Amino acid sequence: MTLARIIGTVVSTAKLPVYEGHKILVAQPVDPSGAPKGKTVLALDTVQAGEGDVVLVLQEGNSARLIVGDSMAPMRCVVVAVVDEVETTEESGRSLWQIRPT
Repeated sequence: MTLARIIGTVVSTAKLPVYEGHKILVAQPVDPSGAPKGKTVLALDTVQAGEGDVVLVLQEGNSARLIVGDSMAPMRCVVVAVVDEVETTEESGRSLWQIRPT
């Protein structure tokens, strides 16, 4: 999973039926401090995320297809959680993420 900030929404007039009822979001990967890192990705929203939200993006096709319930869906990335807070402890260098329930 990747920590990311939602920076936009993709609008399309035609899409595959598996995408119906879901937003496609533009997600910018970030480090635990919120600084951008890496290239943006498009991810299917499954948790009602919106622009500016920090989220967890699952970037693995089989898992993404399992989440939407379609083993043949052409997708790789889904937003699976909205993160309320990222807490880093200096001693261990580990990050603890607080996730908002959906």
